[in-house]
Amino acid sequence: GGTSYNGVRSQATSTVAEEASNFIKNIINEDLETGATGGRIATRFPPEPNGYLHIGHAKSICLNFGLAQEYKGTCNLRFDDTNPLTEDVEYVNSIINDVKWLGFEPTSILYTSDYFERLYELAVKLIEQGDAFVDTSTEEEIREMRGSVKTPGTESKCRAQSVKENLELFEKMRNGEFEDGEAVLRAKIDMASPNMLLRDPVIYRIKKSPPHHRTEKKWCIYPMYDFAHPLSDAIEDITHSICTLEFDVHRPLYDWLVDKLFDGPRPHQYEMGRLNLDYTLTSKRKLLKLVEQGKVSGWDDPRMPTIAGIRRKGIPPGAIRRFCKMVGVSRSESRVEMDMLEAAIREELNTITPRTMAVLDPLKVTITNWPEDKVETLSAPLFPDTLEKTEIGSPNRDIPFTRELYIEKADFMLNPPKKYFRLKPGGEVRLRYGYIIKCDEVITDPDTNGVIELKCTYDPETKSGTGTSTKKVKGTIHWVSATEGKPVKVNLYEPMLKVPNPDETLAQDENLDIMDLLNPTSLRKTQGFVEPYVHESLEKDEENDVSRFQFERQGFFAHDKMASSLEGDVILNRIVGLRDTWAKMLGNQAGRQQRGSGRRERDEAKHSDAEKEISLNDAVVLQVGEILEAWPHPDADKLICLKVNVGDEDGPRTIVSGIREHYQEGDLSGKQVVVVSNLKPSKIRGMESKGMILAASDKESAKLELLRPPQGAKAGDRVSTAEGGNLPSPDLKSPSNKMWKKLAAKLSVDAEGVARFGSYKIQIPDLGDCKVDTIKNNVLG
Repeated sequence: GGTSYNGVRSQATSTVAEEASNFIKNIINEDLETGATGGRIATRFPPEPNGYLHIGHAKSICLNFGLAQEYKGTCNLRFDDTNPLTEDVEYVNSIINDVKWLGFEPTSILYTSDYFERLYELAVKLIEQGDAFVDTSTEEEIREMRGSVKTPGTESKCRAQSVKENLELFEKMRNGEFEDGEAVLRAKIDMASPNMLLRDPVIYRIKKSPPHHRTEKKWCIYPMYDFAHPLSDAIEDITHSICTLEFDVHRPLYDWLVDKLFDGPRPHQYEMGRLNLDYTLTSKRKLLKLVEQGKVSGWDDPRMPTIAGIRRKGIPPGAIRRFCKMVGVSRSESRVEMDMLEAAIREELNTITPRTMAVLDPLKVTITNWPEDKVETLSAPLFPDTLEKTEIGSPNRDIPFTRELYIEKADFMLNPPKKYFRLKPGGEVRLRYGYIIKCDEVITDPDTNGVIELKCTYDPETKSGTGTSTKKVKGTIHWVSATEGKPVKVNLYEPMLKVPNPDETLAQDENLDIMDLLNPTSLRKTQGFVEPYVHESLEKDEENDVSRFQFERQGFFAHDKMASSLEGDVILNRIVGLRDTWAKMLGNQAGRQQRGSGRRERDEAKHSDAEKEISLNDAVVLQVGEILEAWPHPDADKLICLKVNVGDEDGPRTIVSGIREHYQEGDLSGKQVVVVSNLKPSKIRGMESKGMILAASDKESAKLELLRPPQGAKAGDRVSTAEGGNLPSPDLKSPSNKMWKKLAAKLSVDAEGVARFGSYKIQIPDLGDCKVDTIKNNVLG
């Protein structure tokens, strides 16, 4: 493409209509096809070593190193160490560890300081070409010379100095003959440019102290970022220099410097939207303030969005890579809901974390008809039947059942409402993997009237898995033996901020400080009990391993080795709950009361309004359909009539769909689709339609693509969401129009084209995800 240095994009790359998640790949593919890069792909990740990396950096790391892996290219980790005032070896080491923890190995670990001599020579070349000059004006005078957005700048009196004079002055700067602020080197470009960054920008300044962390006192002049960044790219033969959107206006200067100083193939800069995650702070300055004021325990506090904090919380690196892939790459700024990160974490952990039970807010239960010294060993799977875990070893764990147990306080109510199916006076529940028990007596504290113990009896004919009893109860709760279980300390985390967009909130009220936005309940400490299996697993831990568990009905937890070694106790961090509860906690008092308990099992949640969350699996029947025949609607140009086999005993059903502008009749026969099969039959322009075919489209409906079941699916197969739960009966009552609209509003396709309901994938278990090929990050309906 052509080149412009006045703030207009210099690359004629691709159109806005192009898919956001693919635009950089499309550029690379085009460059490889045209030979623009000589068949090479070289990227880099260039952090400043002035703080710890955060989740926003993770997106850039995954993109740059991921592209290098995909295209068999190179990716350097290059430290932009041009400001000794803010840099530290501690940050250098942490960044190297973070990149490697995320699963990437740099082609080379480099430093801008490696090029200080070369960059000085390039600055001299600019002076010799008449493209730079030394300015001895004060900082305030230079600022005034720049003018404003509405008025052009004025040229410095030093701009007319000869090349010889500028070379002598620049050498004096290097030799330390000027003090800080007495002289700078400026590029000579255009003081009338509408792009303020091109108004003779400063490209070198003097900083005599402190010593540089690598070169020590060898240099007292340092290049500015806008000078060092493009030229370091050029020195390293980078082909695609990817940065965030705020550097869009810097690109003309990037191009000007590279074109002035390098011939032949050269790097090009491309900008993407930064990752803005709800309820998250990514400003290094503000994060440093939290650390310095003791609001967090350090840069690796599990509440921090730093990669160090993410790692200590127990989130696996694969979850962050998965999340960054789900987010995609867009040219525009956008915000990402916390739900998406939590969904990525759950998807990553679901197949690799063993299931156990833990009681985090204990209430003692005594089984009065159980012998005092008897310990019965029950057996339970570490992984559900849907997962094959041949590499794990034994698929079961032993659970001791004893006379004294602990259950969650939240699983008992003294005066319960109607349709409460957990434990209550005179009520019965099943203990998970164990027996049905009945509450016979409630012991309360005489001072507080709080419940401190339950006296219960068990039914010996109701042991789980024996099939010897016909007794049924509607509630199942988890438990841990009070005498055989092991004590743990647990950190329960919530987002660090009370508002989703802190920058917007602070901009709207100048009296607010970031400290005012901190969530006072971002960390809640509790003590609980876990199955012996948990402690046994921790004893087998390798030095660099992180033990993670899914506590049934609670969430995913990880062993905090650092805290455990410091305090001498077993300390576990909650990584994420089993369901998306944070949004409900903010606006739902019942949600707040259940904050420590996580999501309850579906068979209970369906009966409690306080806990109920509408699920696609609860209300809608999705099935694979095969289109047998297609013909145009006789009375509507945009409608098409389809004969679809969804496995009904009565044979194929007719479905009317508004897809005629996007598909020809002859292209549809034999196609597999996903059908909403329990909607009420409706008349569409005189023809009865029994169902709806799901399709993805852009927001203007200019493009449309039918949702495709995974390979191996058959007509009539059930489709569900990855949130779990039992599938509804095929003859489930049709959802109301109001409920269907509410459900449909949560349907979408993500950056990979995978269909989702909220944060959950739409899939066929054991076969794969339902998806589309050409439409990403858009609506589904």
